[in-house]
Amino acid sequence: MQRFYILLFISFLAIGFVVTGCSREDNNQSETQTTQEAKQLYSCGMHPNVIQEGPGNCPICGMKLTPIGGGVSSTPTTVEKGERKLLYWRAPMDPTYISPGPGKSPMGMDLIPVYEGEEEFGATVKINPVVEQNMGIRTVTVGRRNLHRGIRTIGRIVYDESKVAHVHTKFSGWIEKTHVNITGQAVGKGGPLLDIYSPKLVSAQEEYLDALRNFESISEGFSEEAKNNLKNILVSTERRLGYFDISDEQIEHLKRTRRARKTMTLMSPFDGIVVKKHALDGMEVKPGMMLYSIADLSTIWVYADIYEFEVPWVREGQSATMTLSYNPGKTYKGKVQYIYPYLEEKTRTIKVRLSFLNPNLELKPGMYANVEIETSPIEDVVSVPTESVIFSGERNLVFVALGEGRFAPRDITIGIESRDGYYEVKEGLSEGETVVTSGQFMLDSESKLQESIAKMLQIESPEPEQQEKGKQPADQGTPISGHEHNYDLETHKQEKEHKMTKTGETVIPPSFGTVEEEMLTYYTCPMESHSYVKMKEPGECPDCGMQLVKRTERFDPEKIYYTCPMPEHSYIVVDEPGSCLVCGMNLVQSIFD
Repeated sequence: MQRFYILLFISFLAIGFVVTGCSREDNNQSETQTTQEAKQLYSCGMHPNVIQEGPGNCPICGMKLTPIGGGVSSTPTTVEKGERKLLYWRAPMDPTYISPGPGKSPMGMDLIPVYEGEEEFGATVKINPVVEQNMGIRTVTVGRRNLHRGIRTIGRIVYDESKVAHVHTKFSGWIEKTHVNITGQAVGKGGPLLDIYSPKLVSAQEEYLDALRNFESISEGFSEEAKNNLKNILVSTERRLGYFDISDEQIEHLKRTRRARKTMTLMSPFDGIVVKKHALDGMEVKPGMMLYSIADLSTIWVYADIYEFEVPWVREGQSATMTLSYNPGKTYKGKVQYIYPYLEEKTRTIKVRLSFLNPNLELKPGMYANVEIETSPIEDVVSVPTESVIFSGERNLVFVALGEGRFAPRDITIGIESRDGYYEVKEGLSEGETVVTSGQFMLDSESKLQESIAKMLQIESPEPEQQEKGKQPADQGTPISGHEHNYDLETHKQEKEHKMTKTGETVIPPSFGTVEEEMLTYYTCPMESHSYVKMKEPGECPDCGMQLVKRTERFDPEKIYYTCPMPEHSYIVVDEPGSCLVCGMNLVQSIFD
């Protein structure tokens, strides 16, 4: 019995040790996880300037923060064997600030390591999938389609110029009576317009009747030559009446009655509407005077103006639809009849002439109408949505999705634009590629930044020969690109002194001044507190607005000046290293060649 109690006590004791050990292990894991989360940097997808250690919400928009770099620690200092190669360190708020080792950024933040495979190449952008979703990036696959474009414009109804006639007099006389005496009156072809008395017209009738009687009095005793002469005279007088616009019916009536009429009636040349009338009863007329303007309105023209970029879509013979504001709901069908070969200088448009039937005379000259030209589609062309193209003035840019969160900019050549929001792509893209349609402006900004970093890294990286000679790298925490030149200062001084003393070439002064006869001249602010302002040209102080004054001092070629790496703060030039008084960035050596 005593043995049973001893065994029971040992069992309870063992269970207690196991429970205590598990609890301690869980606590250690929880503390480790909390420490890792605390060291992890988090940022807002909508406000990249918000960066903090550990998860949380954005203080600006309230969105949930996302980890930077997929869980990279903020201050790792070693790289275990077998891991990826550590390339360089960069500032989280200023990607252009790059250092060969860990340290602090000009803003006091810990530098972030960049490993092999994480660097960006050229202008390619790589973003976290969570950030990509927060940025609202959408993509679409490039394909082939038929592009359509309906051209809408305003048209003006005018007369059909080929069906407008003017009635003029060909002889002098007096109007006895007008049969058409109202503007807008309809007349038919051959219908009477007016009765006119003209001495010339009466003489022409008498001559015709004399020639007719002479021709009819020919007997068997006349020679053939005499018969032909009389016949020619008759034909000539009859033709003269026709030249005076005397109709064949009137000549036949004269021949039948054998009596010259005092007045003759002028007839309408065709059916139409009198649009202008100048004839009045009793009015004297002269040769060439216009009496009537008659227009046939069975067909009308419509002049429409189109813009230059719409010209490639329009062809003669295309169908057109017209609607009128006074008769909504009714459409009229017509065709493009002619495209004028010149541009209107004032409106910068091209005039297009359309033709419409007008059987009921509903279309009246002078009206304005809404016109839509049904253009022919451009078939089977590579196209992209219009919102995917970025126009910079010199280039047309799209972002191509390369997969795994990578996006690359690409120049394309675009053609015409369709009415459903697509551009024809002539060069730069192929069918099946994926382009960004939303959020590409953020990608464009990041792409230009990455491209600049890549160029600086390429320029500033030491040559292999220099590495073999044992050239020492920059100290940890010192930027290697974007803020400081990465070459030996002493060597630079020797080269500059060699130029000055041996070659005899003109000394190139600092960017803020000029050198003549070993004297450095520049312009600075008269305020002692703004003596750091040094500029090459006269002007105003950027800080207080006072006029700069001229300063001259002896030029020391070995003296080193310090300035702000930001181009807009290049006017800050001092003799000692320090921080920029405007932006707080570390000053860099202003070395000149």
